[in-house]
Amino acid sequence: MKQKFVKTSNVLRLDAALSAVKKRGASEACIIVVDGEPGLGKTTSLARFAVQQQAIYLRAKKEFRPAWFLNELLKELRQDPPHAFEKKFELALKTLVQRQAAAIHAERTFALIIDEADHISSNARIMETIRDLSDMIELPTILVGMGKIRHNLTRFPQITSRVSQYVKFETATKQDVRQFFEDKCEVEVADDLITYTHKVTGGMNREIIEAMAVIERFGKRTPPAAGGLTLRDMAGQHIVNDRLTGQAINVPEVV
Repeated sequence: MKQKFVKTSNVLRLDAALSAVKKRGASEACIIVVDGEPGLGKTTSLARFAVQQQAIYLRAKKEFRPAWFLNELLKELRQDPPHAFEKKFELALKTLVQRQAAAIHAERTFALIIDEADHISSNARIMETIRDLSDMIELPTILVGMGKIRHNLTRFPQITSRVSQYVKFETATKQDVRQFFEDKCEVEVADDLITYTHKVTGGMNREIIEAMAVIERFGKRTPPAAGGLTLRDMAGQHIVNDRLTGQAINVPEVV
């Protein structure tokens, strides 16, 4: 399988949101909320952005408290956390300012990305700490969750007023699945097998990749005719497991 990042419709919406934040009117409105079910590519997309732009990527923990959050942030900033909370905050702010200035000079988009933010989105003290950091240096901050984050944030109007973009990751479209096969699969695959893959995976990225790996292995063992590997070629083959039941899904014998 080719090691290529696929620009799905979800990724394009995320890119558009990131561009919109650069052009925002209110300087303090620099928070982006990204949510959606697990397995739709949120973490992969944001981790890639973090590497490309040298942004800060944190994974929130269920038991996070403000001091623990700042300790994790300072470690990502390659700083030794001081003991006092005020000192932690001052050092984090100072280092973020330096990193942001370097990013602007290099024409990169510096941001603070917090994955698994559902864990902290109802914690007023942590959210206020994040808001302070974001406000004081107009730092783009991306909160990534799995469905609860929007609801949880409604109790903090001082934070929701600073959210300039909401991006919901949806299940992949058939065109997204086709793009996965075109960009990553090392054997040619016919449209009927792509359509079937879209159906049985429910458009979930993880399952699409798993199914593609099976299809690719089969296609390398049994090279397809012109036009690509078809549903008929793979009749009876196990292609993926059902996400809800764990049961094997086999390509139907009769097409």
